[in-house]
Amino acid sequence: MVAAFYPLAWAAEQIAGKGVDVVNLTPPGSEPHDIELSPRDIEAIDGAHLVLYLGAGFMPALEDAVRGHDNAVDLLEGERLRSSAGEPESGVDPHVWLDPLRYAHIVEKVGAALGRPAPARRLATRLEGLDAEYRNGLAHCTRREIVTSHAAFGYLAHAYGLEQVALLGLSPEAEPSPRTLEALVDEVEKQGVTTVFSEKLVSPKLAQTIAREAGVRTAVLDPIEGLDDDEVAAGDDYFTVMQRNLVALREALGCR
Repeated sequence: MVAAFYPLAWAAEQIAGKGVDVVNLTPPGSEPHDIELSPRDIEAIDGAHLVLYLGAGFMPALEDAVRGHDNAVDLLEGERLRSSAGEPESGVDPHVWLDPLRYAHIVEKVGAALGRPAPARRLATRLEGLDAEYRNGLAHCTRREIVTSHAAFGYLAHAYGLEQVALLGLSPEAEPSPRTLEALVDEVEKQGVTTVFSEKLVSPKLAQTIAREAGVRTAVLDPIEGLDDDEVAAGDDYFTVMQRNLVALREALGCR
């Protein structure tokens, strides 16, 4: 079985159990957006009995590779994707796994594709518990705005009544002009936030520059697109990273 990147590979491993080999096409510490498929990757895709991926242009090279593949499952198919403001947008946000309840829905789709609905339901129940942790942890906060490097946290923000203020759009590699940079600093100051969030797999330079100019601090908010080698070695997984994200959000938002 082949999975596009960490959240899908991890879910497949949890549901399939021991004895099932899951190939994650995105190496640890890499951005899935930018993955170029090697000949070995193409061979793995062609020979897989199941390929799990997200469409909507999240990983264009993989979408091209699975076109016509009888056993490729687009786990975003049928989902109604919207921006953090709740309005349709041309650049679709694929980061559905950052909302535990939406991820639970994806998990059950993986279970259906694998013919293992019972373990998928057990994992979905754990995700429902994580959702309750987030709802309780973010219920009483001084602030509701989160300033992020790029627009990866719209689903998380929408789920818990937060407002995402993204320094960039859906592409983490975009470079703002000096005029845009000045406007971003003004926006951060206007929002009265205390923290600008950067990400592990993306250069923190922009977040650091904005935070320095606005006189606020930086912290890490992880979109969980891929764990790095240290996290893998430490035994981290989706749940541990999401719980770290909750701690970071509570501190930044002044929650009690």
